[in-house]
Amino acid sequence: MGRGLTPVARIALAVGAAGAAALAWGSLVERRRFTLRRVEVPVLPAGSEPIRVLHISDLHMAPWQRDKQEWIASLADLRPDLVIDTGDNLGHRRGLEGVRRALQPFRGVPGVFVNGSNDYFGPVVKNPFSYFGGPSGIIRRAERLDIDALHAFFDELGWLDLDNAAASLEVNGTHLEFFGVDDPHRGFDRLEVVAAAIDDLRAGDSFGDDDWPDRGNGAPLRPSVTIGVTHAPYRRVLNSFVNHGAQLLVAGHTHGGQVCVPGVGALVTNCDIPRRQASGLSVWRHGLRSAFLNVSAGLGTSITAPVRFACPPEATLMTLVASR
Repeated sequence: MGRGLTPVARIALAVGAAGAAALAWGSLVERRRFTLRRVEVPVLPAGSEPIRVLHISDLHMAPWQRDKQEWIASLADLRPDLVIDTGDNLGHRRGLEGVRRALQPFRGVPGVFVNGSNDYFGPVVKNPFSYFGGPSGIIRRAERLDIDALHAFFDELGWLDLDNAAASLEVNGTHLEFFGVDDPHRGFDRLEVVAAAIDDLRAGDSFGDDDWPDRGNGAPLRPSVTIGVTHAPYRRVLNSFVNHGAQLLVAGHTHGGQVCVPGVGALVTNCDIPRRQASGLSVWRHGLRSAFLNVSAGLGTSITAPVRFACPPEATLMTLVASR
C-alpha cells in the first residue's frame, strides 16, 4: 500500500490517517471516559473538620445520555458534604430529564449553583474553528430553554441559587459564605449587585457582627471560609471575588480546552483566563490578594461538537482541609 506515491502524498496520507484516528478516539471513546479528579484545598482554619465538596459543571445534558447520567448519579456514593454546580447543565430542550436522573441521588445534600449560558439557550451548529479567534459571541437564533424548570428542580434538591447573590451555610462545623454571578459569558453578571448582596449577608450574619454574643468572652469563634462561584472564569469576576475576600474560587465553562495537545495543554479557553489555568487547581492573584481557583474541565460537550481529545470529562472531589 502506498507504492508509487510521492513522499508528500505519503505524508499527507499518514497525517490524514492520524487525524481520523484522533477524531474517532475523541468522539467515540474519550468524551465518555468520565474521570473523578481529587484535590485537597488548604483553606480551613486549624482544627477544622475536612469538608468534601463535589464540583460538577458543564453537563450539557441530553435525555439519551444514560451513561453520563448513571456515572454522575454514582458520585453520590462518595457521600459529599456539599455540591457546587457551576452551570451549563442543559444541552437539549429535554435536557432536564437527564439532569433529574443524574442529580436525584443528591437530594438532601447541601448545594449551591449558578447559571451558564447553555442553561438559557440551546446548542446551535457553528464553525468549531471560530473558538480560536476568541470567546464565542452571542448567537441570536439559539432556542430558549426552560431555565425556570431547572431552577425549580434545584430548589427541590435544596440547593441555593447564587446568581448575582450571596448566601451562607454551615457544613461540618464550618461557616461557609458564598457569593456568585449569573453567566458572565453572556454578560449577565452584575458585580455591583453581588457587592450589595455580600454587604447585606454580612450585616445580617452573626459572624460579621462585632457584638455577636460569644465574642470577647473567651469562647472560640467558629471557623469561616468564603467561596466565590461563577460559570465562566472571566478575569473581571475573579478579581472582584478576590477583592471581596474569597479564599476559594470555583468555575467551569472552559471544558479544559476540550481538544488539547499532549504536553502543551489547552489551546483555547473561550474566555480571558490564561490557558495554563484552563482546568485544575491553581492560585489566582490580584493585587496583594490571592485565592485558590478550581476550574472544572466539565462533564459534557455541545451535542453539535461531541468530541474531546487529551481532556477527558471530569468531576472534582475537593477536600477542604486546614491550611498549612
